[in-house]
Amino acid sequence: MLYRYAFRLSGEQADAEDLTQQTYLVAQRKLHQLEHPAAARSWLCSILRNLFFKSQNRSPAISLESVSEPEDESSAESPPDFDSEALQQALNEIPEEFRNALVMYYLEELSCNQIAEVLEVPLGTVLSRLARAREQLKRKLIALKMAMESPM
Repeated sequence: MLYRYAFRLSGEQADAEDLTQQTYLVAQRKLHQLEHPAAARSWLCSILRNLFFKSQNRSPAISLESVSEPEDESSAESPPDFDSEALQQALNEIPEEFRNALVMYYLEELSCNQIAEVLEVPLGTVLSRLARAREQLKRKLIALKMAMESPM
């Protein structure tokens, strides 16, 4: 679950592997901070998200041409109407605040309340971000599909 989340945030297999590994290292060092074991999933996602944001401040932007799908077959499957590369490209074009909510809800299957807790925002903000993210993703995928179908 953490690897898939890291991959959708970073768009790179190597970066996702590093983020996942770093998340477990940080979690091991800070295990005493986990007050409720039932909240471990949200807590791990928060650690991963924070590590990703810190790494974004030190590394260049992700190139859309370099986006590839992980080789791990256990990763979440994309709906059949479009391929994984198109999905990743469309996700990368959505602003981070909307992409995070979308990835957490659909790919990591967190509830809206869990997402609000992880992102430290009100529930209404999560619902709003999800609605906007869905609309933006839909427009991006339609535009990508039309661009792929148009004759050159």
